[in-house]
Amino acid sequence: MQKPSIPKGTRDFSPVEMAKRNYIFNTIRDVYHLYGYQQIETPAMENLSTLMGKYGEEGDKLLFKILNSGDFLSGVTDDELTERNTARLASILCEKGLRYDLTVPFARYVVQHRNEISFPFKRYQIQPVWRADRPQKGRYREFYQCDGDVVGSDSLMNEVELIQIMDEVFRRFGIRVAIKMNNRKILTGIAEIIGEAEKIVDITVAIDKLDKIGLEKVNEELRLKGLSEQAIEQLQPIILLSGTNQEKVASLKTILAASETGVKGVEELQYILEKIDKTPLQAELELDLTLARGLNYYTGAIFEVKALDIQIGSITGGGRYDNLTGVFGMPGVSGVGISFGADRIFDVLNQLELYPENALLTTQLLFVNFGEKEQDWLLPIIKQVRMAGIRTELYPEAVKMKKQMSYANTKNIPYVAIVGEEELEKQQINFKNMLSGEQHTLSVTELIEYFSGKDFVTGE
Repeated sequence: MQKPSIPKGTRDFSPVEMAKRNYIFNTIRDVYHLYGYQQIETPAMENLSTLMGKYGEEGDKLLFKILNSGDFLSGVTDDELTERNTARLASILCEKGLRYDLTVPFARYVVQHRNEISFPFKRYQIQPVWRADRPQKGRYREFYQCDGDVVGSDSLMNEVELIQIMDEVFRRFGIRVAIKMNNRKILTGIAEIIGEAEKIVDITVAIDKLDKIGLEKVNEELRLKGLSEQAIEQLQPIILLSGTNQEKVASLKTILAASETGVKGVEELQYILEKIDKTPLQAELELDLTLARGLNYYTGAIFEVKALDIQIGSITGGGRYDNLTGVFGMPGVSGVGISFGADRIFDVLNQLELYPENALLTTQLLFVNFGEKEQDWLLPIIKQVRMAGIRTELYPEAVKMKKQMSYANTKNIPYVAIVGEEELEKQQINFKNMLSGEQHTLSVTELIEYFSGKDFVTGE
């Protein structure tokens, strides 16, 4: 018989992995709550009319489509079947698809519920998304996104808060990070003043590679894209801009003086930096002119978070966008948001071994089972122990002691409670620390007290 398997690009998560993932999700959730964000969820599947055409042609190909239920061939003619036009057939056979990201469903949610929502609307969403991509290392067909967005407010205080949220989340994780920031308007301004406004995408794609391929290669790529030598010459001092954030802002004011859009971008950055100065961050906040992100999507500030102690792509990103809901007929809703890369954060925490031991919420105490009589005495006691918040199990069968102890070892349960005939007679519990081997005889009250304020893993 063939061994069962799962689809390529998907994963099973063991109890230990789930404990780690929940630690990540709960940390992010707690910080979002601190800043007044509220959680929403949207269905795994959306109408294809909601999803199609929102991610470009490539994105449309990567949408998982769901066959209509029942006789899905009923609306198809024989000619259409023999023609084998996949895209046309899919549009007849499939009305629904799995969501590709959380942003488009969020836009749909805002438009559909606009009369119940009070703006500004601060929402977060932690759910899986699906992409029919070619699976490879670090790229999956099913993965989680942890998005936080504020819509219906143009205030740059939202950007300030999102930077604080990113800083606080990584402070709690113990990951040293740099938060990189730029502004789409500055990039537009740069392209304008060097006389290459229509080549903004080519310019940003090239300078985005500066730290990977170096200045010579960047300039070579710009030439290949048809930029004039004069424009490339004018770009050099901008690409190589150095100094503190404030020094960069001062230089940009001069360089971009002739571009109204560019000046506006510099003013926005300056405002954010001034506000952040009033409540300093633990992370380093760096103005990075080579940061571009998804350019046709963002319209203002853009962010990216890089881990400092490990080589990995960006672990969080986001920015300001102007017209989230326009595609659904509700124009003019500005928003700003970030998305934490849970899978990459998982890898970073694993490699740097930063999971707190008590985040793995394993059982703390196992009661050995000696038989019916002991079991009956233990049941109300175990209830009492659980009511005190101690994660407790009773081994379900009265099997050999060795087997029960081996179960405790396999599950990394740090404490075992033994109640045999002798203990039953004295109404006491023989309590064993599985790490040190120490044993004590305790009453139920003493047992509960022993756990209060303990580090249950080390017993300290």
